Amino acid sequence: MPITSKNYSMRKRIILTVLAGASLTACSDKPLQLVNPNSATITGTAGDPAALQLTATGLLSDFRNARAITGVGRLGRETYIFTPQEGRNTTNYLIGITVGTKQELDPAGFVTATWNYGSLRNIYNFKNAAATNATLTAAQKAATLGYAQTFEASELLGIIMTSDSLGLITQILDDPTQPAPFVSRDSAYKYIINTYDAARANLAAGGAAFPFTLHSGFAGFNTPATLAQFAAAMEARASAHYATLGGGAAYWAKAQTALAASFLNTNAATAAAMNVGVYHVYSAATGDALNGLDPVTNTVLYGHMSYLTDAQNKADGTQDNRVLTKIKLGLPSRQGPVTSAGPTSASSTIGFNVYPTSATPVPVIRNEELILLNAEAKLATGDAAGAIAAINTTRAVSGGLAQSALTPASTASSILDQILYEKRYSLMLEGLRWADMRRYGRLNQLPLDVTSGANKNFVAIVAPIPQNECLTRTKLSGAYLGPNGQNNCAP
Repeated sequence: MPITSKNYSMRKRIILTVLAGASLTACSDKPLQLVNPNSATITGTAGDPAALQLTATGLLSDFRNARAITGVGRLGRETYIFTPQEGRNTTNYLIGITVGTKQELDPAGFVTATWNYGSLRNIYNFKNAAATNATLTAAQKAATLGYAQTFEASELLGIIMTSDSLGLITQILDDPTQPAPFVSRDSAYKYIINTYDAARANLAAGGAAFPFTLHSGFAGFNTPATLAQFAAAMEARASAHYATLGGGAAYWAKAQTALAASFLNTNAATAAAMNVGVYHVYSAATGDALNGLDPVTNTVLYGHMSYLTDAQNKADGTQDNRVLTKIKLGLPSRQGPVTSAGPTSASSTIGFNVYPTSATPVPVIRNEELILLNAEAKLATGDAAGAIAAINTTRAVSGGLAQSALTPASTASSILDQILYEKRYSLMLEGLRWADMRRYGRLNQLPLDVTSGANKNFVAIVAPIPQNECLTRTKLSGAYLGPNGQNNCAP
């Protein structure tokens, strides 16, 4: 079944033919009551087993639509979008606007934080419908709630990875016209991680099967017990991120606990073992969507040339296998708009082969990332040897590279350098580079194409809250301040 959001609108249509008035009254003396089949309600969904499947599928469609790989790729100096007729696809990301003496992203421009609150509203309604569904057993209700909580936490994690210090909203109110309060980044991460914990507990009580089916991207993770492994993997990502942003030792411990409950395989020796995980899937089926990152149909997606200059070499002198397999060479040279002050970006002649067709799945999370998260956790907790072992696994299996020259006596900084190198090349075009460099305080190490003049580039720290969110709040409550008196609309 295609996973577009169209799938969870009501498909059946009731066609009523009203005959003569005499015939109608002969059938019944009760008033005729019609229900609009195109306006699903929580009560209606709760009583319809087919609607449960449609809404469960709809949550997966929402989750897929929230992925913003090229946006965060440009902020993290992985990608360019060189559209000849729309230069702002370069300038909005690399130059932004000047406010006083400070460069920042334009909140009215192309770049904003991921803001999936329509998806979160759907999750809220799905949870309410499942709770009142009289056809579900207690175990099925637990499994359904755990499923919903897994995607609630994952949607919020995607938001905080873009809004970062601006915070976000964790509460969905019954009245969708009322604005829920912002919470700080600290509170957001704690809420996300606690929600993953709650999801895993409910999935553990969820019996052997869901009362609905998941698409093929969840192959191997389509039961309550195995989806709990996916939830643990995502919790490990969230915990590692928060550990570097103030959570400290307690959340490195949480990351290690979550990794132990996930599908982490530290002995992976093949590409197939590295690629075990959960994926967004695509197809040309009616109502579904295509990947859109393949090099055949997306001719404006380019890679940053530093992928070539920074790559390490194998013993035979050729480059890291991840460059050879994931980078597409020989594209027509392009760059951002050239103004009277000169170019707005460097030029590039490389693209990507990460997703070779428009039906190639995109990872949500896979074992290779878990191995490198494990390396981060090992390093942070004093196990340098364990971190180096994880580094060497990815170097050998994915890069074809020799073992690292690092030893347990190496500095923590040099070991982290290598972890971030492995993450950069192993997780290319998976949407993580910008967040990784930010949480380790290394945004200043990302390359600047233009270093002076009117077109000087900068690296954004956060993506601004969408302007419509800010304008709505201003109209409802005057000047809006978020956590700690911070104006969330002014990054």
